[in-house]
Formats: sequence, C-alpha cells, structure tokens
Amino acid sequence: MEILEDILVPIFICVVLPVAIVLIVFLSRMNEDNKRAAVLLKAIESNNGIDADKLAEAMSKRNPSASEIASKRLLRGCIFSLGGLVGIISGILSWCAGAEFSSDSVEVPMLFGGIAVAVGISYLIVWQLTGKKEE
Repeated sequence: MEILEDILVPIFICVVLPVAIVLIVFLSRMNEDNKRAAVLLKAIESNNGIDADKLAEAMSKRNPSASEIASKRLLRGCIFSLGGLVGIISGILSWCAGAEFSSDSVEVPMLFGGIAVAVGISYLIVWQLTGKKEE
C-alpha cells in the first residue's frame, strides 16, 4: 500500500494538479465571456435605445495603463526581493544555530531565497529601465 502512495502522490502533484488549475482558469474565463455575451444579447434584444457598440466597449477587458504596469513591477520586485532575503536570512540563522550546511533547514531556504531575490531584482531592473524610457 505504501508503494502505491509513493507512485500516486507524485503523479497527482505533477500531472493532475496542473491540469486541474489550467482547467479551472479556462472555465472561469469562458464563464466571464459567456456572461458578457449574455448581457450584450439582452441589451440588443430589449432595444431600448442603448448603443450596443458603446456597451460592448465598456464591458470589454481594459488594458492596464503604463503607470499601473510599472507599479505592479515595483510591487512584485519588492515582494520577491524581500521574501528572498527572508529565506536567505533564515537559512543563515539555521546554519549559525548549528545545522549542517547541507541540511534541508539551511539549503532549501537559501536556494529558494536566492531564486526569489534574482526574480525580484529582475523585476526591479525592468521597472527602473522602463521608468526612464517613458520619461
């Protein structure tokens, strides 16, 4: 029975879970589009002098402005950088507390912390470069 669990758990985590996430996202977007279409059809059917083109334009997905994109990049950069620093610091503190450097309590937080810092710094670099470009 334990062998079956050793096989099924990785399969569910690596195959079923990503497929389920993609399916949920796809179905929610499809539901949004269907609701938007139903509202437009109802407005066209009622024919109360409503301009269907303006209604469709108002209900369409709007593109974020340049300042919104820049602020999201800054936010993500700060979150990833600070989260990565917390991971690296917790790994260093575990190491200073006497854990072996190759133990999971030191190696895992430092690895994921380093990756998060790299991602955060890349977001901050892109935010800085695009900010100077727009001015």
